Amino acid sequence: MTDDLLLDVQDLRVEFPTLRGTIHALQGVTFGLHRCETLGLAGETGCGKSVTALAILRLVSHPGRISRGKILFEGRDLLAVSEAEMRDLRGSQISMILQEPKMSLNPVIRVGAQVAETLLVHDKTLSRRAAAERAVEMLATLGIPDPRRVARRYPHELSGGMAQRVMIAMMLVTRPKLLIADEPTSALDVTIQAQILELMKALKREIRTALLLITHDLGVMAETCDRVAVMYAGSVVEQGPVRTVLKRPQHPYTQGLLKTIPNDVAPDQPLFSIRGQVPSLLQPSIGCAFAPRCERAMPECAAKVPPQYGLEADHHVACFLHAPGA
Repeated sequence: MTDDLLLDVQDLRVEFPTLRGTIHALQGVTFGLHRCETLGLAGETGCGKSVTALAILRLVSHPGRISRGKILFEGRDLLAVSEAEMRDLRGSQISMILQEPKMSLNPVIRVGAQVAETLLVHDKTLSRRAAAERAVEMLATLGIPDPRRVARRYPHELSGGMAQRVMIAMMLVTRPKLLIADEPTSALDVTIQAQILELMKALKREIRTALLLITHDLGVMAETCDRVAVMYAGSVVEQGPVRTVLKRPQHPYTQGLLKTIPNDVAPDQPLFSIRGQVPSLLQPSIGCAFAPRCERAMPECAAKVPPQYGLEADHHVACFLHAPGA
């Protein structure tokens, strides 16, 4: 991992107008991703992980909009480039694996042709025959047996694990600098999940791409990521090296999230749960969004949004408990 940032997201805010009011889906998301690094975006459902990924690719669905912030990719602000430039970047420099691979594949086109199409879109000098051969080679690299036969199949003829491999082949065949994986193993059984994760790690090293892994599975994050950013109610509350955050979490929400893992729980002991409910995103947070559920909340927590306080070794926490003199 080098010291320079490949992706630098600064104060990213995304809004969705609705009949009930404006939903503030992202409220100042800030994080960085180094070259060849794996960063995990963790948090419960609805915290803004997938919206962050879509915003990076400028694919937030209308009427949603990016209201503020910067998304710097190799120093260039993606929010300032034209749509034509973004189309060139999508798939060639930045690729994304979506949830539910069979829903993302075209059901009436053979899978080999879909992998080859990704190449043809971004390399006009490539012939269809050459693209088809490279597609088969990529399927073979992903450990698919008899890749030529699989390339002639349609998505409905594939198992879940096989379809996920095809999706990874589509996203990596252009050798992108950044791969975004949104819950890439959520619909797979544990055995196939482990195979897919090992495969992604091996290909990441070979292609030397950075990986932004979106997951709610802390076990997957621990096995795969170099660093982690924990999100809550549309903002990053803690980020740092994965071992540091998991072993010594400093934000009350991260601590509560780890306590919900049922490790060494006696049969008659109730499972831990964080009290209260996730706040409504119809109003932007005046203070810390987690304050109403936090057992250690202080008066200033409800009055203003806490900044990111730097701790040891690239470990940052948005909590007034870590303010100087707290």
